[in-house]
Amino acid sequence: MAAILNKKKFIKLQKQQESKDVIVCPVCKKELNKLEVIINKYVCYECESYFRVRTSNRIKMVADKESFTPWFEDMEFQNPLDFPGYDEKIKAAQEKTGLSEGVAVGEAKIYGESVVLGVCDARFLMGSMGHIVGEKIASAVEKATERRLPVILFCCSGGARMQEGIISLMQMAKTSAALKKHSDAGLLYIPVLTDPTTGGVTASFAMLGDIILAEPGALIGFAGPRVIEQTIGQKLPEGFQRAEFQLEHGFVDAIVERKDLKKTLYKILKLNQVQKGYDHFEPYKEFTFRPSELMKERNAKSKSMSAWEKVKAVRNTKRLASVDYMEEIFDNFIELHGDRYYRDDPAIVGGIASLDGQPVTVIGVHKGKDLKDCMKHNYGMPSPEGYRKALRLMKQAEKFNRPIITFVNTSGAFCGMEAEEGGQGEAIARNLYEMSGIKVPILCLMIGEGGSGGALALAVGNEVWMMENATYSILSPEGFASILWKDKKRAKDAAEVMKITAQDLYDLHVIEKIIPEFGGADEKSLQDISLFLKFHMKKFLEKYSKMNGNELAEDRYQRFRSF
Repeated sequence: MAAILNKKKFIKLQKQQESKDVIVCPVCKKELNKLEVIINKYVCYECESYFRVRTSNRIKMVADKESFTPWFEDMEFQNPLDFPGYDEKIKAAQEKTGLSEGVAVGEAKIYGESVVLGVCDARFLMGSMGHIVGEKIASAVEKATERRLPVILFCCSGGARMQEGIISLMQMAKTSAALKKHSDAGLLYIPVLTDPTTGGVTASFAMLGDIILAEPGALIGFAGPRVIEQTIGQKLPEGFQRAEFQLEHGFVDAIVERKDLKKTLYKILKLNQVQKGYDHFEPYKEFTFRPSELMKERNAKSKSMSAWEKVKAVRNTKRLASVDYMEEIFDNFIELHGDRYYRDDPAIVGGIASLDGQPVTVIGVHKGKDLKDCMKHNYGMPSPEGYRKALRLMKQAEKFNRPIITFVNTSGAFCGMEAEEGGQGEAIARNLYEMSGIKVPILCLMIGEGGSGGALALAVGNEVWMMENATYSILSPEGFASILWKDKKRAKDAAEVMKITAQDLYDLHVIEKIIPEFGGADEKSLQDISLFLKFHMKKFLEKYSKMNGNELAEDRYQRFRSF
């Protein structure tokens, strides 16, 4: 259907324009048919590089037709430093672009959802931030706060406007302060970083989003490559400061292709709508499981396993992972990346999703599916950045009143030199500290190994549930045997005395529920386990929907105070 619509659009545009306009891609230097580039949303169909987009086209791509109403178009220009030739430069930019300034702001709709939309335009003095740019953005954010609307800003800038000197610098603080008030009101802000986003814009409103998106290949940084090279003579490697670099280093939540941007923004808007209570899901019915004969046989075998056999079973890479449950249980999952400080830790996978209509934040430790995948995810051993990413997502969930669901499967926190340099102990301690007071329900699921403080850092919940063959312990049986008996080979004996199984921990009141595995947590039982979890997750949210934020935090406090 999409191909047919694109073809119709192409024919319509072709009739409107008899001449065959050709444009040259600035990256691959190939001549391109202008009409095809427009249909491809200003993306080169030869090398897939992104053209910079003017304001009117950007609005057309993300806003519903004729829904954009511009604001603050008549702000009076001033030359605060009486900079020679500045007035003439502004007039020339206005005549060339048809814009009053380097940013347009106003109200729009995205698939019917009202937003405040801002678009920076590189054609106007390289999108640099002068006093009117800062004033328009701050005023738009203030108006959004009054009207309780989310803000979406398409950032594109060379940075501060040199002709305005210190007055330009002040716009960084002014826009940031307006966004702080907007955030304190519990409202959503999404900056979309396009090419280029540098300087004072990066160091202010561009990096202050609840969720930060970027276009592929966009240059994003404080000091641009030319400034770095000319100032300190440092030659930068290929890809440095590009969107992909920023994603890997934890500063961007997601890179979104232009063709998917409007739908992605809509999904984020829907999942971040603040609701009272935590049971806004579709009606459901009670159900019971009727395992087949094969499933009964698998169940019997599972229940006869020793503690050591369970330790070996949960270490099997074929065992279902957190991402399997996320995909099966939730809808509209959007993965969010990065700790906003240093790096995106692939051992922690997290984001926002929908549980039959109820927005939730889901976070899981992911070990990997095979050797290559395990290496990529560091065998499910989180680094400090992983715990900080998880905490960032949990604090975001608290702001938007979303319940939090964690899936824990780790042998423990990573214990390498880099982890110690990054403050592993502090990161775990901070999670325990902050999770204890979060004012939304937290449900923690032990789905495999629960290794020591590395697991506990994601398991400070109102309730903790455990898969029937999972383990949860102070440390590994091998470590236990080495410390107490000076003999690592006695790990099997250690497993039997450590009380690490689901039944042991249920008897000790460490967990509230044992999750049946229906013969083993593998592909054959994924659907049954997921149905069981989905049903009981809804029951959990119904129960805690009756509590306010302070009561939820106190309930969690008393849970751990009892041990």
